[in-house]
Amino acid sequence: MNKKVFIFDDNAEILELCTDILNDLGCEVRTSPTTNNIEQQVIDFMPNLIYMDNWLPDISGIEATRLIKANPDLKNIPVIYFSANSNIEDLAQQAGADEYIAKPFDIFEFEEIAVKYLK
Repeated sequence: MNKKVFIFDDNAEILELCTDILNDLGCEVRTSPTTNNIEQQVIDFMPNLIYMDNWLPDISGIEATRLIKANPDLKNIPVIYFSANSNIEDLAQQAGADEYIAKPFDIFEFEEIAVKYLK
């Protein structure tokens, strides 16, 4: 598939699992446990898709997503909000994310969303 995916999450196990799934789909994956300099991090990699956790060090997933969506060079990159919060739908809307997936997630669902946005 040769697409690039950036995952922002501070949980190493989740990052490993997501990276494995996306590598199997033929994606190049970059991960970050922090939203520090979020715009620069994204610009340096220019992914085709971003997965954004809600609870992150530095700035929240909501703020980070808003910064991405407010940047003219980045705003067209789909952001998938993913979180264990019960109100994830509300959070994703507040953030301006393109879609959301609840944790713990179903691996097939995670794959389906990735394929949908990367094809």
